[in-house]
Amino acid sequence: MLPEQVLTLPDELARVDRLLDDPVFFAPYERFFHEKIGRPSTPIEVYLRLMFLKFRYGMGYESLCREVSDSIHWRRFCRIPLESAVPHPTTLMKLTTRCGPQAVAQLNDALLEKATEQKLLRTSMVRADTTVVPANVSYPTDSGLLAKAIRRITSTGRRIHAAGGATATTVRDRSRAAGTRAHAIAAKLRSRSALGRDEKLAAVQASTGQLADLAEVAVDDAQRLLTNATRSLQRARARAKQQRERGLRDPAAGRRRGRLARAVADLEELLEATTAIVAQTRTRLSGDTPDGATRRVSLHDPDARPIAKGRLGKPVEFGHKAQLAEGDDGVVVDYTLERGNPADAPQLAPAVARVTARSGRAPRVVTADRGYGEAKVDAALHDLGVQRVVIPRKGQPGTARRAAEHSRAFRKTVKWRTGVEGRISTLKRGYGWDRTRIDTTAGAQTWVGHGILAHNLVKISTLAAQAEAA
Repeated sequence: MLPEQVLTLPDELARVDRLLDDPVFFAPYERFFHEKIGRPSTPIEVYLRLMFLKFRYGMGYESLCREVSDSIHWRRFCRIPLESAVPHPTTLMKLTTRCGPQAVAQLNDALLEKATEQKLLRTSMVRADTTVVPANVSYPTDSGLLAKAIRRITSTGRRIHAAGGATATTVRDRSRAAGTRAHAIAAKLRSRSALGRDEKLAAVQASTGQLADLAEVAVDDAQRLLTNATRSLQRARARAKQQRERGLRDPAAGRRRGRLARAVADLEELLEATTAIVAQTRTRLSGDTPDGATRRVSLHDPDARPIAKGRLGKPVEFGHKAQLAEGDDGVVVDYTLERGNPADAPQLAPAVARVTARSGRAPRVVTADRGYGEAKVDAALHDLGVQRVVIPRKGQPGTARRAAEHSRAFRKTVKWRTGVEGRISTLKRGYGWDRTRIDTTAGAQTWVGHGILAHNLVKISTLAAQAEAA
C-alpha cells in the first residue's frame, strides 16, 4: 500500500490531468496510426503527457524518461503503471518528428476550442509581437562552416566505404589543411601585434580564400565518390531484389545497404550545402554582402537564417521568426513561425482572423508595436470587426495622428501591450522558445507548438480551477 501523499498528484499536474482527460486531444494523431497494421506503439495519451512534462520542466528526452521512471507522481500523471517500462527516448523523438507541426497545431486548436466552450477564453483585447526562435547552431562564420564541411566530407566518405560503397574511389583527407587555415584566421583575429587593421583583414581574407579553394577541391573529389556510391547502391538493391524473388534473405546485407543509403543521402545534402557556402564566401570576399534570405548558416539546418532584430548584445540572431498573439488573461491565442525574416505588418490581420474564428467574435482592441504601424494594417483590422487599433505609426506621423497617439487611452493601451514582451520571456525561459532542438522550419514549428501547448495547458487549467472556485 502506498501512502496517500504519493497517490495524490501535485495541484498543477492534477489540473492539467483533468484537462487532458478528453479524447478530443487524441484525434490529431489518428491518421498517423493504423488500428490493425504495424507494431503496437506508445499510447498517444502517454506521449502527450510526457511531452507536457518535457516542455514544462525543460528536460531532454533522456532525462525526461529517467525522471518519469523514478517518480511515482509522474508515472501516475503519464498513465504508466509501476510495473511497465517508460517509452524509450528515441521513440519520443521519432513520434515528434513523424507527426509534425500539423498535429501540434490541431492540438492547440482543440485546447482553445475547449477553453472557448467552457467560457475561459477572453479575447476582447489582443496584443501581438514577433521574436526570433534561435536554431540549434553555433555562431556561424564562413571560414568555420567551410572547415566543418571539409571534415564532414571526409567522415561521410569513410561511412560510405565502411558500408561497402565505392571502395575503389578514394577521397583525400583535407581536414588537417582546413584546420590549419581556420586556426590561422583565429590567431590573426586574436593577435595584438603592431600589424594594422588592413594587414590583418588581408591575411584573414587570404586564409578564407584558401579554405574556399580547399572546399571546392573536396567537393569535386566527393562528387566522384557520390556517383560511384550511387551506382554501388543501385547494384546492391538489384541484388536484394533478385534474392527476394528466389525467396532468400540476407539481414546483414540489408543493414549494410541501409547504412550506405543514409550515407549517400547525407553526402548529397552536404555537397549541396558546401557549394552554397563556397559561393557566399566568394561573394563576401569580392566585397559584396550575401543575401540574408538565402544565406546558409548551418550544415545540418538548411532553413536557419540570419535575422536582425536590433537587440543590444544580439544584433543578429540565427533561426526562425515567430509571432504570437495573447489575449486578456495571458493565454496565447495564436502563433506562427516562418522561415527567414518576413515583415511583421502583413502577419497581423491573418492572426486576428484566426483568433476571431476560434473565439466566435472579433477582438474589441488590437495592439502591437511600431513594426506593425501601417495604415493598411489598421484598415484590414477594422474590416475584420476590430473597434480600436492601437499601433504606433511608422515614420513621422501627421498632426492629427500624433494627437491620437498622445491621447491617454492610446498610451494606456500601448503600456498594456508591453506585457507581451514578458510572455515571450516566459516562453523563452520556461517553454523551449530559447532554442529549437529540431532542424528545418517544420521541426521548429513542431517544437514551438509543443511549447505553446504546455504553456496554455497550465494557464487554462488554472483559469478553470479559479472558475470552479468562484
